Amino acid sequence: MWQMYALGSAFFAALTAILTKVGVKDVPSNLATAIRTVVILLLAWGLVFARGESGALKTLPRQSVIFLIISGIATGLSWLCYFRALQ
Repeated sequence: MWQMYALGSAFFAALTAILTKVGVKDVPSNLATAIRTVVILLLAWGLVFARGESGALKTLPRQSVIFLIISGIATGLSWLCYFRALQ
């Protein structure tokens, strides 16, 4: 099963690069990043609520939360650089 997810990840990563290159053409890179981030937030939280996983927020280990926050910062900085590079 993990192989299907790996293939899906590769496919969508490639699709993202193509769509981003076209979408960022006439848009400031920071604004493009913000728009993409809002879409991802809505999708991710929609999945969390649809699957009834929001209750797990109360029981997350502190170390996991810290590392997820740091990962989120790194992801955000990566996207800012990525979008700027695509322009």
